[in-house]
Amino acid sequence: MRIICISDTHGQHHSLQLPQGDILIHAGDISTLGKAEEIEDFLTWYSQLPHPYKLFIGGNHDFYLEKEPELFELMVPKNCIYLNDSMVEVEGIKIWGSPVTPFYHNWAFNRYPGDDIRKHWKLISEDTDIVVTHGPPAGILDMTVREIAVGDEDLRKKITYIRPKYHIFGHIHEQYGQIEQEGTTYINASYLDIRYRPSHPPVVIEYEKSVTGSR
Repeated sequence: MRIICISDTHGQHHSLQLPQGDILIHAGDISTLGKAEEIEDFLTWYSQLPHPYKLFIGGNHDFYLEKEPELFELMVPKNCIYLNDSMVEVEGIKIWGSPVTPFYHNWAFNRYPGDDIRKHWKLISEDTDIVVTHGPPAGILDMTVREIAVGDEDLRKKITYIRPKYHIFGHIHEQYGQIEQEGTTYINASYLDIRYRPSHPPVVIEYEKSVTGSR
């Protein structure tokens, strides 16, 4: 399976050059201001892409998804899969996604440290193959331009415990890249740089399923 990873397009999705693949994953911040018209434009574009499976989550800029969840759900095209603290199984690959990030200036899907955010990570099944969150785990591709690490510690503990094959996220534009630790490949797939300029290509995963299962 060929998986294409993107994140943090912030309304600039039309400039993306996407390679072919089986599964397309967007790790949030599909908009800039989180307005309904921005979301609708993204969904129209996303639904027309040729990838057989199109998954996405929200991000801290995507206010409409959190403020009007029922109306938003009606907007999602049938050929797109929206993950919100939920899992989908695609061709035997279990993918779980969440838009939640640590609290910062009251953005969308913000949660306070402790039980407020930890309850979301408790929902991640131990047999998950790919975890998609908008924000990074603590200490992994989470350093801002001001040299402040902003990843979530409880998310790091959960990922370290269940050890999925991949953890895909974005949020910190300046930390685009990949790193492998203890059997998990962490991918920051941010499309835009710190100045919101299109700068980073989509990340391509050649996913090999094992004989005994997806992992």
